[in-house]
Amino acid sequence: MSQEMENHYREILSALGENPEREGLQDTPARAAKAMQFLTHGYQQSLDDIVNGAVFSSDTDEMVIVKDIELYSMCEHHMLPFIGKCHIGYLPRGKVLGLSKFARIVDMYARRLQIQEELTRQIANAVQDATDARGVGVIVEARHMCMMMRGVEKQNSSMKTSVMLGDFRDNLPSRQEFLTLVYN
Repeated sequence: MSQEMENHYREILSALGENPEREGLQDTPARAAKAMQFLTHGYQQSLDDIVNGAVFSSDTDEMVIVKDIELYSMCEHHMLPFIGKCHIGYLPRGKVLGLSKFARIVDMYARRLQIQEELTRQIANAVQDATDARGVGVIVEARHMCMMMRGVEKQNSSMKTSVMLGDFRDNLPSRQEFLTLVYN
């Protein structure tokens, strides 16, 4: 754990008017530093490490979809969480990706300071890079604490972003099939 980060959290507590030495806060700087390191551990990961060779030859050329992958990320503007789910579809071209790798790819990018739009694009590009698919579609649906806890304080708002690559972008029937399978 970073002693420097722990010291900064202690300074933040003091700047808020708190006493970092009071009983309930004595260990908070260390816990907060440890939590932040966990919440941003995606910076220490790479696509090659995540995929770890789990790309397999396959004659499958029909659409593959993984739905409702939970995601937890942090808004880079306010460092507040956004929480949601990700849906990924791809059209294999001779290679398929191990199922758990989709969740690991989502987590790798979500565990960085992010905006949802960029997160969606990073996931789509990673799946494309890992599989060389004919097409990739990614939809992220999330609720942002920066909208809910501060600012406009809108409790029921959510955001949906999508990125379509290859046949999902260029072929309307493929795009429609993906959207129908995700939302039905």
